[in-house]
Amino acid sequence: MAYKVTTADIQKLRKATGAGMMDCKNALIEADGDFDKAVEIIRKKGKAIANKRADREAKEGVVFTKVVNDGKLGAMIALNCETDFVAKTEKFMDFAKKILDAAIETDAKNAEEVKQIKVDGVTVQELINEQIGVIGEKIDIPFYVKDEAEYIESYVHMNNKLASLVLFNKKPADLQIGKDICMQVVAMNPVALDKNDVPEDIKEKELEIAREQARNEGKPDNIIEKIAMGRLNKFYQEATLLNQQFIKDHKKSVKDYIQENDKDLQVIKFYRFSLAD
Repeated sequence: MAYKVTTADIQKLRKATGAGMMDCKNALIEADGDFDKAVEIIRKKGKAIANKRADREAKEGVVFTKVVNDGKLGAMIALNCETDFVAKTEKFMDFAKKILDAAIETDAKNAEEVKQIKVDGVTVQELINEQIGVIGEKIDIPFYVKDEAEYIESYVHMNNKLASLVLFNKKPADLQIGKDICMQVVAMNPVALDKNDVPEDIKEKELEIAREQARNEGKPDNIIEKIAMGRLNKFYQEATLLNQQFIKDHKKSVKDYIQENDKDLQVIKFYRFSLAD
C-alpha cells in the first residue's frame, strides 16, 4: 500500500528539521514514510546547497558568550550567515546558542572541533548543513573559544555582532569592575594586555612606521630612533588594555581604575571577536 502523507507527519518532520512544509512533504514521499530516511534526505539536500554556496561570503551573523561553573568557565562563539535579516531571526540566534551550549560540554578547543561534536546523534556540521538547506544561505562557525580562570566576565554588544570574555585572577570586589573591563575591550579593541604582551612583529611594524614618519618630517638621523621609541610608547598607551584610557574616566588608565577599586585584582587574559573585523 502506497504511503499517504499526513499533516501530522509533515509537522513532526518540520519540527525535527526546521525545513519548509513542501520540503518535508517531498522528503516523506521520497522516503515512503520512513521518518529517519526523510530526515536524512533533508540533510543531504542541505549539504548539496552548502557545497553550491561554499564560495559565497557570510559576513553577517551573531556572537554569543556563556559563563558557567560559578564564573570559572567561559566560552564565546560566532555563527555566520549571509544576510542580517537571517541573523536577526530568533531561530538563527537559538541555533547559535544551542551549538554554544553543546560545545561547552565537550573538550572542543576551536571552531573546527566544534563542528565535529555530536548533538542528538548528529554532528554540528550536519546540523549546519541541514539549516543551510532550510534557510538557503551559507552558514559557518568562524570563531570559538573556551577558557577557565578563577573568575570570568563577558559582554555582548546589543546587536550581537561583537563580544568579549575577560579572565581574572579572582572574583572582583565589585562585579561592575569586570563588566567595565569587558566593555573596555569591546569599545577600544586592544591588541594585547600590556606592552610586554605585544607581539614582536607588531612592535617592529610600529617602530618602522614611526621611523619613516620622522624621516618624512625631516628629523635628524641621530634622534630618529628616540622619536620612534616615544611613538611606540604612545602606541602602547592606545593599544594595550591596561595602559589605555579608561572609557568611563579618561583621566585614568584601566590599570589605575582596577587598582583603585580592587588592588589584588588582575586581568589574566581577554578575548574579543567582531563580525566586522
